[in-house]
Amino acid sequence: MSSFAHSVGSRTYQFRDLKDLMAKASPARSGDYLAGLAAASVEERVAAQMALAELPLTVFLNQLLVPYEDDEVSRLIIDEHDKVAFARIAHLTVGDFRNWLLGDAVDELVLAAVAPGVTPEMAAAVSKIMRIQDLILVAKKCRVVTRFRNTIGLAGRMSTRLQPNHPTDDASGIAASVLDGLLYGSGDAVIGINPATDNVPQVVRIVSMLDEIIARYGIPTQSCVLTHVTNTIAAIERGAPVDLVFQSIAGTEAANASFGINLALLDESRQAALSLGRGTVGDNVMYFETGQGSALSANAHHGVDQQTCEVRAYAVARKFKPLLVNSVVGFIGPEYLYDGKQIIRAGLEDHFCAKLLGLPMGCDVCYTNHAEADQNDMDILLTLLGTAGCTFVMGIPGSDDIMLNYQTTSFHDALYARRVLGLQPAPEFAAWLKEMEIFTRDDYVTLGTALPPAFHNALLRLA
Repeated sequence: MSSFAHSVGSRTYQFRDLKDLMAKASPARSGDYLAGLAAASVEERVAAQMALAELPLTVFLNQLLVPYEDDEVSRLIIDEHDKVAFARIAHLTVGDFRNWLLGDAVDELVLAAVAPGVTPEMAAAVSKIMRIQDLILVAKKCRVVTRFRNTIGLAGRMSTRLQPNHPTDDASGIAASVLDGLLYGSGDAVIGINPATDNVPQVVRIVSMLDEIIARYGIPTQSCVLTHVTNTIAAIERGAPVDLVFQSIAGTEAANASFGINLALLDESRQAALSLGRGTVGDNVMYFETGQGSALSANAHHGVDQQTCEVRAYAVARKFKPLLVNSVVGFIGPEYLYDGKQIIRAGLEDHFCAKLLGLPMGCDVCYTNHAEADQNDMDILLTLLGTAGCTFVMGIPGSDDIMLNYQTTSFHDALYARRVLGLQPAPEFAAWLKEMEIFTRDDYVTLGTALPPAFHNALLRLA
C-alpha cells in the first residue's frame, strides 16, 4: 500500500498506509485508542482528514484494507461492487464526494441510484470529514423503504421496535410490556424479544406467543426472537411461525466467525424464512444488529479502525435485503465509545453510512451504566436521529432494559420524537392504531384517555 503525508503548519505528518490514514482521520473514540490506532493529537487528526479529503474514491477499489484473499467480506464488497452506479462519482475525491452529497442537485433518487456503487470504505471515509450537520442533512435525503407486513421507511415516518424483554421470559410479563408499548403506538418496526433462556424450545414458545398476539388483534407488524441464526433455522424446521430472522453481524470474516456465522449460513437462514411466505406486503425477512467495537472486541479488526469495520458490516447486511438494521450504538461499553459525545457522533455516523449504502437503518439509542453518559445525551441523539430520518428506534418500558441491564429509549421517548418532529408510524400500523382507538386524531400522536375496548379482556387476563 502507498504511504500518505500532509502538512499542518510547519510539521508534516506521515501515514504509513490507507488503514493508518483512515484510523488517524477518525474522530476520537476510546476503541481506537485501545487498539493503538488513533491519532496522537488533534493536529495529526486534522492532517489525516485533509490528506483523506484529497484521496480519489478509486483508491478504495485498488487498496483493500483487509486483503481480498483473506476475508469473505472483502470479497463480497469487491465482487458485488456496481461499476455502472459508481461511474457517476468515479472522478471524485473524498472531499469532492462530500461536497457532491451536500449539493441540492443530489436528491433521494440520485442517492438510491448511486448506492450500489458506494463501498463501505468510501462511506466511512467521507463520514470522517463531515460535521454532524452534514451527516444529518445527507442521511435525511436518503430514502430506503422495506416491507413485510407493513411499509417501513417512508418520508415523514419513524418506526419503533417494541422490546418487551423479561429477565425470566415470563409470558405475563412479556404480554404486559407488549400491551404497554402498543398503547403508546410502539411496535410497527417489529415486536422483538431478546430471550433470557436462549434455546430452540424457548424460541418456539416465544415466537408462537407473539404470533398469537399479532393474529388475535390483527396487528400489521412482525415479530422476532433475537436468538442465534441457527436456533431460528431449527425453529423453522420445527414449524414455528417465524417472521424475521435475526443475527448480529460484523465487518470482517473473523469477527463474524466469532459470532458463529458466515455468509453462507445467513443465506441459508434467509431462504428458510422466505419459504414460509408469511409476509403480506413484502418479503424482507432479515433483521441485523451491528455496533462499533465488535471486531475489536473479537480481536478481528485487522488493524482497521472501529468505525470503518462497522461500516463494512453494512455490506453484509445489504447482501441479504433486510427489513431492519440497527446499530446498538452504546451497548458494547465505554471501552469503545467512552462518553455521550462519542456515542452521539457514532450513532449519527452509523446511520449516515448505512443509509448511504441503501440500508433501512435504525439505532438503539443506548448506553451502559458504567459509561460517561446519561439520558440527556440519549435525548440529544434521539432528536438528531429523528431529524436525520432514522428508520426506527427502540421502545422499552421506562427506558431500562431489566434483562440486558442497559439504558435505551422508552415508549414515551419514541412518542416524544414523533410529536416534536411531526413523524408518524408506518401507514398500515397507523391505520390500525386509529381503528383500535389508541390514537384519537389523525396526527397519530394524540393518545386516547381510556383503555381501548379491544384491550379490556387482555387487561383482565394479565390481572
